[in-house]
Amino acid sequence: MSAVTPAKPAAKPTEPWRQRLIRSLLYGRNVDRAAKARARVGLAMLAFVAVYALIGGRLVMFAIGADAHGARRAAAQEVVATARPDIIDRNGAILATDVKASSLFGEPRRIIDKDEAIELLTATVPDLDEVEVRERLSSRKGFVWLKREITAKQQQDIHKLGIPGIGFLRENKRVYPTGNEVAHLIGLVNIDNQGIAGMEKWLDNQGLADLHRAGFATDRLQKPIELSVDLRVEHALRDELLKAKEKYHTKAASGIVSNVKTGEIVAMVSLPDFDPNNPKEAHDPDRINRLTTGVYEMGSTFKAFTLAMALDSGKINLNSMWDARGNLHYGKFTIHDSHSLGRFINTKEVFTFSSNIGAARIALGQGVEAHKAFLAKMGQLTRLRTELPESAAPLIPRRWGELNTVTIAFGQGMSVAPLQAVMGINALVNGGYLIPPTFMKRTESEAAAMAKRVIKQDTSDKMRFLMRLNAEIGTAKTADVKGYYVGGKTGTSEKVINGRYAKKRVLNSFTAIMPCDDPKYQILIMLDEPQAIPETKGFITSGWNAVPTGGKVIERIAPLLGIEPRFDLPPSERLILAASRTTQ
Repeated sequence: MSAVTPAKPAAKPTEPWRQRLIRSLLYGRNVDRAAKARARVGLAMLAFVAVYALIGGRLVMFAIGADAHGARRAAAQEVVATARPDIIDRNGAILATDVKASSLFGEPRRIIDKDEAIELLTATVPDLDEVEVRERLSSRKGFVWLKREITAKQQQDIHKLGIPGIGFLRENKRVYPTGNEVAHLIGLVNIDNQGIAGMEKWLDNQGLADLHRAGFATDRLQKPIELSVDLRVEHALRDELLKAKEKYHTKAASGIVSNVKTGEIVAMVSLPDFDPNNPKEAHDPDRINRLTTGVYEMGSTFKAFTLAMALDSGKINLNSMWDARGNLHYGKFTIHDSHSLGRFINTKEVFTFSSNIGAARIALGQGVEAHKAFLAKMGQLTRLRTELPESAAPLIPRRWGELNTVTIAFGQGMSVAPLQAVMGINALVNGGYLIPPTFMKRTESEAAAMAKRVIKQDTSDKMRFLMRLNAEIGTAKTADVKGYYVGGKTGTSEKVINGRYAKKRVLNSFTAIMPCDDPKYQILIMLDEPQAIPETKGFITSGWNAVPTGGKVIERIAPLLGIEPRFDLPPSERLILAASRTTQ
């Protein structure tokens, strides 16, 4: 009988090493089942807390981060719509500055009921275009502008509506405290605070836009831009031009005050102007800057260049005689004087009585090539470049013959920007140096470093004498403000209408310098199409309107410019010519 061997119990499955490691790390060795259960419950609670914390955090981010989210989406548009430096005048008066303004934006993907949102927004902000708002909010974009630069009350009212997906972004808004005063000089910016005209555009062209893109153009890092303009002088000039425009019923009026020794533009006004705080006005074509973007035949003002050319050549002197007994016939054209003397006249009388015949004979005596070369040397044949982006090229004859020289000699047949003519006249009276004009502050030493001699000192002395003589006995007498030793030259240019000169439609100009014995400033006054009034006895020439306007301007601005009045000064023959001969 064989013995029966009992069966061995089945071996317990071996626990994988990974589970043993995890169990050891979590519970340690020899831990009971109750401890394991408590650990599992704690782990589940920790997982639930983490999930709910994540959800809560996301909700908080959506609640408080809408503006920042929108700002990120708008980053591309906001590159230049940041801070710009203040622009100030030479005395520190603010001409342009930034203020903070809120803009309204929407995030179409987050708006629940677009129709309701549109209805509420257009009711709160009546100038919102419903069609445009609907189009923008119906897009699939993550960010859209609804209205730039809203008022504080509008922001408050919209905020109370509590519309999801509608927010506000703080931007820099450009404002101009002086309004129209320096509009053409300062220019303006667009809705993104980018310069689009005047010194504002120049500022961006100097690298401001690049600084914005790099993130360095912040409020604290930018120094004010200091201009050469004097706001007090600007105001006085504009005020007198407004009065003249109304009094003489002109189409336009403009003026410049320039420092003849530095080329600085102290004041510049072109009427009608605009308010840069209301950009729509700037688009009116009648409100252009006539002093830099307009080109005109400057009339008898150009006789100053003609006489300076001849005097500087040494071929004539102040006492040279010219035949003005009758009209000058050149081909089929007839040149005549407005006030014919019917006799031979000397060089001084050509200037003082503004003789077209005398100027034409003087220019012919120099020759066509010499005439062209002189005007080129004076900067009158090429486009004048300044800080202002707006400029116009002169209109000169394609084929320049003797007839062109005859007419250009007394200011017809060639058109230049008025600022261009001012630069040339400065050189005629400042000792003979051509200095590029500037709208930035510049010292006399800085100007001297870039100055170019274009005529002799002796020629400049004679031109100052002629301009002073014209105020003593000639067409500029009504601008001879006592104490300031004013000199000047008048110009009346008939405008070309339908290819012909119109006698009743003229552009008048008056160029004045003060004081003539040592000039510091030049004043240019221009009146476009002045009308005859009883006070002018039916005349419309420069001596009856532009000259008295210039006198009133001088009377107001001379004290502001620090020019002290001097009385009982000798006539130009002794004070200017005699002094010139002594120094030479």
